[in-house]
Amino acid sequence: MFKKWLLCGVAALVFSIAGCLGGGASNEAEPTKEEIAQWRAKAEDGDMKAQYNLSICYYFGTGVEKNDAEAVKWSRKAAEQGMAEAQYNLGVSYLEGEGVEENDAEAVKWFRKAAEQEMAEAQYNLGTCYANGKGVEKDNAEAAKWYRKAAVQGMPEAQYNL
Repeated sequence: MFKKWLLCGVAALVFSIAGCLGGGASNEAEPTKEEIAQWRAKAEDGDMKAQYNLSICYYFGTGVEKNDAEAVKWSRKAAEQGMAEAQYNLGVSYLEGEGVEENDAEAVKWFRKAAEQEMAEAQYNLGTCYANGKGVEKDNAEAAKWYRKAAVQGMPEAQYNL
């Protein structure tokens, strides 16, 4: 089982986007139109954190209409600047075909970038790709390597898979 999109580096069921991601004045669970407008302006100027904020808003439909293609657009911009969370989320989008055409090899590419930054969720998903031969040739030794890295960081799913 793969881990899904992340918010602030952990799987989120309930979240406060403004408080979690910063850049807004509100502590409400849903960002205000003003906050979204501020993030958009910053994102268009290349601000990686604002790009990530917008990607999350569009992915979850928080403060804007849910739009997977827009989520991917903004996630890609942050991912290309090296943000591990955005790289991870982009990998999930490619794996699931959400907002982009499904492409397991592209998912692996983005998981690897985030995994190399020590992101446990990305290490876990990369291990799962190797274990199942999704986007890469099946390789149990390589799967174990990535599961071990995630397990050391305390991820129970990775610990179980070892």
